[in-house]
Amino acid sequence: MTRIAVDTNALMMPVEADVRLFDELDRLLDDYEPVVPESVLEELDRLAAGNGEEAVAASVGRDLADRCTVVATDAEYADDAVLELAGDCAYAVTNDRPLRRRLSMAGVPVICLRAGTKLAVTN
Repeated sequence: MTRIAVDTNALMMPVEADVRLFDELDRLLDDYEPVVPESVLEELDRLAAGNGEEAVAASVGRDLADRCTVVATDAEYADDAVLELAGDCAYAVTNDRPLRRRLSMAGVPVICLRAGTKLAVTN
């Protein structure tokens, strides 16, 4: 089974970018296990407590995170935790540009938004 690290940004894509996250992952990958660091859940909870579209997106993302395996990491900051976790995963899913660059520099293939509402693997 292919493990993939999932970022806060990815879990918020259904609302922010009209992406059917798990449908897209199913299209790209045959057998995978989405994993999410605890700090990503904490970030989603914090954002969901706010107002506006970002809060709605975070609330939806928090619900979607229930489909992921939660993993403890040493890093407290969500991006650092995804980067740490990605070292043990085949892919990371994010649309966050600075994190995508860091993952790429670490040699981790990234699944991100391409062509409207479709996800694609980048290197």
